Amino acid sequence: MAENSNIEWTHHTFNPWIGCQKVGPGCDHCYAEAWDARGLQQSETRWGTHSARTRTSAANWRKPLSWNRAAAKAGERHRVFCASLADVFDNHPSILPEWRADLWRLIEATPNLDWMLLTKRPGNIADMLPVPFDFDRLYSNVWLGCTVVNQAEADRDIPKLLAVAAKVRFLSMEPLLAPVDLTSLPYGEVIGNAPTYQDALRGKLWMPAGSWDGPGFTDRDRTYVDLCGMIHLVIVGGESGPEARPMHPGWARSLRDQCQAAGATFHFKQWGEWAWAEKLLPLQAGDITYWPDGTFGSGNANDKGGAGWSMRKVGKKAAGRLLDGRTWDEMPKVRHG
Repeated sequence: MAENSNIEWTHHTFNPWIGCQKVGPGCDHCYAEAWDARGLQQSETRWGTHSARTRTSAANWRKPLSWNRAAAKAGERHRVFCASLADVFDNHPSILPEWRADLWRLIEATPNLDWMLLTKRPGNIADMLPVPFDFDRLYSNVWLGCTVVNQAEADRDIPKLLAVAAKVRFLSMEPLLAPVDLTSLPYGEVIGNAPTYQDALRGKLWMPAGSWDGPGFTDRDRTYVDLCGMIHLVIVGGESGPEARPMHPGWARSLRDQCQAAGATFHFKQWGEWAWAEKLLPLQAGDITYWPDGTFGSGNANDKGGAGWSMRKVGKKAAGRLLDGRTWDEMPKVRHG
C-alpha cells in the first residue's frame, strides 16, 4: 500500500514543514521528535513552545505534483498523509500564513491525491481552512482527522472535528492507551435534565429511551436525532518504539465492533511492540497480564473479574497487524466530482 511511506494506511507522506510540541499522553514517546533530534544539534530543536518550525525544501514541495501525475496515469487515487513530522493546524507563530496558503494551492493542484490532514488540535481547523472551503468540489480530496488515544480526548476533541464540514473525517487512535466508546460522547442537555450523547459513527444525538417523546425513536434503548457530521474511518494501532506501552486486545476489538455495527470503515495498523501472548505460552519474565477491568500487571484473577490477556514485548515486526486472525485494511469509498 505504502509507496513512499512506511505507514500502512497511506501511499505517500508529505511534510510541508517540520516541528511540533507535545499536547497529550499520546505524544509522550513522540517518534517524530526523536527522529528529528538525530539530525540536529540540541540548540537547533524544532520541538516545543519556544522552537521555530522550519519549512521543507522546494524539491520536497514538488513531490506531490509527481505523485499526482503518477496516480492520474494509473487511473487511481493515492492517499497522502500530511504531516508526519508536524501539525498542519498548529498555530505556532513561526508557521507563516503563506506556508499554509501554499499548501492549500498544492492540494488544489493535485486532484488525484486524497490528502489526509491529521491534527492533535481540531479546535484550530475551522480558522485555518481556506475561505470558502468547498469540500464537495474544490477540496473534495481533503480528509480531516484528529488523534484520539483515550476517552477524555474523544469526549473533548471529536465534537470539534465533527463541527467542521469535510468529505471524509477520520480518527487516528494510535497509540491506543485506553478503551474508547465513540457512540456515547457527552453532548449536554437538549430537553430538561435528560442526558444527551453524541454517536460519532452514526452522526446522531441520542438520549435514553423514555427521556423524550418526539419523533426519531428507533428502538427500546435509544432515541436518535440526526446530526450532519460523522466519523467515516477509524485507524487503530498500538505504540512502537523502545518505551512503547501495550494495547489491550479488548480495546481494539471494541472499536472494530463499533465500526462494523455503524457501517464505518476500520483499519488496524499494528499491535506495536507488544504481542498478545495467546500463542506464546508459557509466560516468561517481563510478560504482563491485562485484566478485564482495564488494569495490567500482577494480581489475583478472581479479584480482577476473571482471566486476563497476556502480553509480551516482541517488537513491531513480530507482533504484526493481525486482529483475530486477519488484517483490517478498510478505507472509505469516496465519490469525486
